[in-house]
Amino acid sequence: MPPNSLSPQNRARSVTAVLGPTNTGKTHLAIERMLGHSSGLIGLPLRLLAREVYGRVVERVGADAVALITGEEKIKPANPRYWIATAEAMPRDLDVAFVAIDEIQLASDHDRGHVFTDHLLNRRGREETLVIGSSTMKPMVEALLPGANIVSRPRLSQLTYAGEKKLTRLPPRTAIVAFSAEEVYSIAELMRRQRGGAAVVLGALSPRTRNAQVELFQSGDVGHIIATDAIGMGLNLDIHHVAFAGGSKFDGHSNRRLTTAEFGQIAGRAGRHLQDGTFGTSGRCPPFDPDLIDNLENHIFEPVRMINWRNPALDLRSLDALRKSLALTPNEPGLMRAQRADDEIVFEIAAADEDVLAKIQTRDGVTRLWEICSLPDYRKVAPHAHAELIGQIFGFITAKGSIPDDWFQRQVNLCDRIDGDIDTLSARIAQVRTWTFCANRDWLRQPLHWQGVTRTIEDKLSDALHEKLTARFVDRRTSVLMRRLRENAMLEADVSASGDVIVEGQPVGRLQGFRFTPEAGVTGPEAKALAAAALKALASEIDTRASKLAAAADEAFALALDGTFRWIGEPVAKLQAGEKALEPRFVILADEQLTGAARESVEARLVLWLKTHITKLLGPLLVLEAGEGLTGIGRGIAYQLAEHLGVLERTAVATEMKTLDQESRSALRKMGVRFGAYHITTPLLLKPAPRALAAQLWVLKHGGAEVKGLDDIAHLASSGRTSFAVDESVPKALYRAAGFRVCGPRAIRVDILERLADIIRPAIAFKPGITPGEPTAGAYSGDGFTVTGAMTSLAGCAGEDFAAVLQGLGYKSEKKPPLKNIAVVPLAVAATAPLAVESAAEMGEVSTDTQAAVALAEQAELPIEPPVDDAQGTLAFDLGDKP
Repeated sequence: MPPNSLSPQNRARSVTAVLGPTNTGKTHLAIERMLGHSSGLIGLPLRLLAREVYGRVVERVGADAVALITGEEKIKPANPRYWIATAEAMPRDLDVAFVAIDEIQLASDHDRGHVFTDHLLNRRGREETLVIGSSTMKPMVEALLPGANIVSRPRLSQLTYAGEKKLTRLPPRTAIVAFSAEEVYSIAELMRRQRGGAAVVLGALSPRTRNAQVELFQSGDVGHIIATDAIGMGLNLDIHHVAFAGGSKFDGHSNRRLTTAEFGQIAGRAGRHLQDGTFGTSGRCPPFDPDLIDNLENHIFEPVRMINWRNPALDLRSLDALRKSLALTPNEPGLMRAQRADDEIVFEIAAADEDVLAKIQTRDGVTRLWEICSLPDYRKVAPHAHAELIGQIFGFITAKGSIPDDWFQRQVNLCDRIDGDIDTLSARIAQVRTWTFCANRDWLRQPLHWQGVTRTIEDKLSDALHEKLTARFVDRRTSVLMRRLRENAMLEADVSASGDVIVEGQPVGRLQGFRFTPEAGVTGPEAKALAAAALKALASEIDTRASKLAAAADEAFALALDGTFRWIGEPVAKLQAGEKALEPRFVILADEQLTGAARESVEARLVLWLKTHITKLLGPLLVLEAGEGLTGIGRGIAYQLAEHLGVLERTAVATEMKTLDQESRSALRKMGVRFGAYHITTPLLLKPAPRALAAQLWVLKHGGAEVKGLDDIAHLASSGRTSFAVDESVPKALYRAAGFRVCGPRAIRVDILERLADIIRPAIAFKPGITPGEPTAGAYSGDGFTVTGAMTSLAGCAGEDFAAVLQGLGYKSEKKPPLKNIAVVPLAVAATAPLAVESAAEMGEVSTDTQAAVALAEQAELPIEPPVDDAQGTLAFDLGDKP
């Protein structure tokens, strides 16, 4: 047996072992028992839990009577009576009346187990010692502490299996347990999108960050907490259900399935005090088998048979002596030599350095290096990298007595930044925890100063990390509102001038016209409840809007191409097809809160505006449809013109036009009707605004949203273009309703086609004969006409496109015969027939350039008559077949 260790006979003196499952009040009992003594010490497994217990004890006896000792924090008043510490940081030189060691089942842990085993075997209070833990430790307590008083405490509430549920269907107050940071973050992202957010708890978070995240859950701001198995170690949370998102974890050596006891430790966090709890599976965790369920519900776990032990009485006289004492094996049943811990590994690596080796040839050197090797690897780097830092610190202390302030300041400054993402901030916290640990040792000249500096930086980084986690995984708006809804509280709502709806100070959506649209991210039952609460509060606002709309001027309304009525920019109704194209209907876009007289006033105002709008833009069609003063064929043509929304092709009424008398024609003309070569139209309605409305009404009547092309056609028409390429998927009738006619590959504006007809008509009628040297009266021969630049310019297209347009109008194209003769006419003679000359020039058949005319004739090997006289100036043009 190592020196300074208690014998088996003395270990059980004044020892009580309180064993049982979670939620048995064991930690609370330890606090109460300690406060019943004049002094005491409690050792806890986590810095976070130590902080929690410290706060509870301070509330009872005051801060002056309580000390907190952890690896990274020391709060030590002048004369403390009670000490709260982590297991590794429990002071060894304290003589107190009461000692408690919590979670003693951790003695079986491969990494930290030897620390708990040492306390179990050797740490005692003068008057009372309490060891607390799982009932799985009962055989070990009986074997190692023979005669100790063992008290088994039953769980205060029932724990039952609730089966498997989808992550998004888990009830509020659920802890979802995963076993990697990546999986925790992934689930938290999902819960933010689907349920408004979640708090996250990982072992790597600083206590301050974890406390802040836990408070989000405890306060009800979020209904779920996503955690690693760190949640199973003493965190007292108001959890109703524990959902396992996985059943395996990497324990630092391999990926293995959790033991039944580990499942039980985590599942037992559901239900606190007398409130029952449930557990189950979710995510990628397979359903539990019946045996595991039965064990967890009844707290039946495999007892611990072996615990880890390392010699607590190390021989630091020399390097060899230390190695031998570390290698010592236990000689009692149930104890096994612990595997090499991190401090042993980095000690051996550091001692292999020649400079370090030279300084540990004495007891002081060995003692100092071993002490520095207790610095935890918060950064989670490779052992050699951590050993390098250990060696550097050891070198400073052995050479200068302490770590230089300037070097330490530089390291601390590298951490003093709150920019970066979650991983960056977590890495900085790990770094500053290293320096906080150093500051809480005698390794610096001004430890109190540096403790304050490092604690301030860690707090700053922890707060920043909490904000980052909250911003990423919590929708503040949704979480706050869901909490208020769960509390069945009356929500306070308001509407901004721009229509933003604010409930409980949080933006929840917009009131557009008379409809409430919730913000993105609020879905499911919560969205319906939230919308109902918002609209209930907005009833008065909707009535007020209805009154304003009913009194609004015509200029406050607009009709969009998609058929939406807008009032001061807000959608309030949607156009629908009626029995007639000129008599459409509409449906009001409003939630059920717009009812009664308010709804009737809105409907009446919109009916009046729509009728006024159609009359303003397409009023002549309403007159034609009524047909007052018209009879017979004239009335029929007027009705068809109205039915075709003001653009009617003559071919559609060719028979009626042959028998339409002059009196009816005159009456129709007085009503604004124009009889063109290709169309019968109402010219006043060929402007962009009337045509856009006409096209919209046609689409509404003939298929609505199923008809394509309205937006594009309306845009092209309003741009002032006289023609554009045809989209074959768009109905020709829609082009006509918009004021265009499809001619081959082009859509030509109907008024442009009529102007084109006015140009073509005289060209067809002009058929002169020409004698060389005599005054000419024209420049055309044959039964057709030749395309001119004026025609193509008017139509907005040329070449094959224009030829296709003419063919679409019924014309046939023929190639012009080749030149056979060139006439050169004196300008004085040509002046007597200027119109004919101008017409010929436009057709490219006349040139005032004498040299060009001569060159053209010579190239064609044609005679030139009369001879060219450059002095008087000449005009040359094609004679075609004329001699």
